[in-house]
Amino acid sequence: MPNQYVASDTRTGLEVQVTGTFPEDPDDRVRIARTTNLFTRLMGTVLSTASDAERRERFRAIETQLEVADALVRGDFAEVQRLVRETLHSMGVTEDQLREVEQQLREQMSRLGQELPPGLGGLFGNADDAPDSGPDPRYPDDPGGPAKP
Repeated sequence: MPNQYVASDTRTGLEVQVTGTFPEDPDDRVRIARTTNLFTRLMGTVLSTASDAERRERFRAIETQLEVADALVRGDFAEVQRLVRETLHSMGVTEDQLREVEQQLREQMSRLGQELPPGLGGLFGNADDAPDSGPDPRYPDDPGGPAKP
């Protein structure tokens, strides 16, 4: 028999129902309840937004964050990078700016006597720069990665 948890947002009257086979562990059931309550409260907050444009923007932000969370839980880091890059682009961040941020991070890590951890060579999902396997022949003046634009 399926289990069910229902959460309501008192401000908006929104109700979210989760039905399925829940794990027996009480801690898991608490997490199901807490997550459902959080989602319900979040949706209630967005739905109570007066401005149509602002409400749509908030929905897009929530959708993206949930997609990132899903990809992280699945361990799909390429998808995480793609989503982060897409989000940054939608905010007006250019490829040159992403390269600049990555280069600054490399420089700061170098000053600390450290390198970027493996897999972070393409921190923002730039496949051309990830993972770091030594000097990039496209940037002969910089052994750590792309040159500043």
